[in-house]
Amino acid sequence: MTDILKVGIIQQHNTQSAKYNRECIAKKISELANNGAKLIVNQELHDTLYFCQSENVDFCSLAVTIPSEVTDFYSSLARENNVVIVTSIFERRAPGLYHNTAVVYEADGSIAGKYRKMHIPDDPAYYEKFYFTPGDIGFEPIDTSVGRLGVLVCWDQWYPEAARLMTLKGAELLIYPTAIGWESTDTPDEKARQREAWITIQRAHAIANGIPVISVNRVGYEPDPTQHTQGITFWGSSFVTGPQGEFLYQASDTDEETSIVDVDMKRSENVRRWWPFLRDRRIDAYQGITSRYLN
Repeated sequence: MTDILKVGIIQQHNTQSAKYNRECIAKKISELANNGAKLIVNQELHDTLYFCQSENVDFCSLAVTIPSEVTDFYSSLARENNVVIVTSIFERRAPGLYHNTAVVYEADGSIAGKYRKMHIPDDPAYYEKFYFTPGDIGFEPIDTSVGRLGVLVCWDQWYPEAARLMTLKGAELLIYPTAIGWESTDTPDEKARQREAWITIQRAHAIANGIPVISVNRVGYEPDPTQHTQGITFWGSSFVTGPQGEFLYQASDTDEETSIVDVDMKRSENVRRWWPFLRDRRIDAYQGITSRYLN
């Protein structure tokens, strides 16, 4: 594994055409790989519009199996470009049983592993519990040629337990494919608070665990198909931090972007020597952490 990992970021505004979205991603992956990227991270549910704005069983037809033509498509991209790719799919596991799943492809085109989203939101315009069964394979890092990847998905971002467990199992990077944005009726001040909270919690995961974080969000406006709300404007702002939470890259909150970010994979060692949080954890005193509430 190289000391400096070149990470490719794809922040994209999606259309109704999954075929077109995939073609755009394929072109961007090729460009990033040609410019030296060795790991490429996509946003959450990147092949389609964010269908969870409404509850509609017809959208279940968007789900794909592993393997399928879709996974074969990304497998070929990984192999042809000699890169590790983190993707996000609507997984059809069985009739009526679906997951929000990240699939990681090794540079030879093989599937290195998958992660099924564990924390599933159920909020206005984010009706994910209608579609997704919570993950059942736990918080397991995925070993690849570029390192051990702690892949989580979107709503998992808000839970320090998820980041910590990935770290304790040896993850060298935390990676969050994401779909989050603003509802139009929020005030400008509230919008700013939400976006800053989203950034801050993930920077905190980097600091608390002494590990780089890669967060890739979708961008642009997507209408609510039911017209009950005024849709979501996804706020982009994809970013990469080092193990002290320092920004290595931050994308626009309005525009599509691709970028290559140099991540020092050796820096965590020194940071953890300076700030030995893992050493000083009081593992003898944390019994209550698995309780819902302690009062």
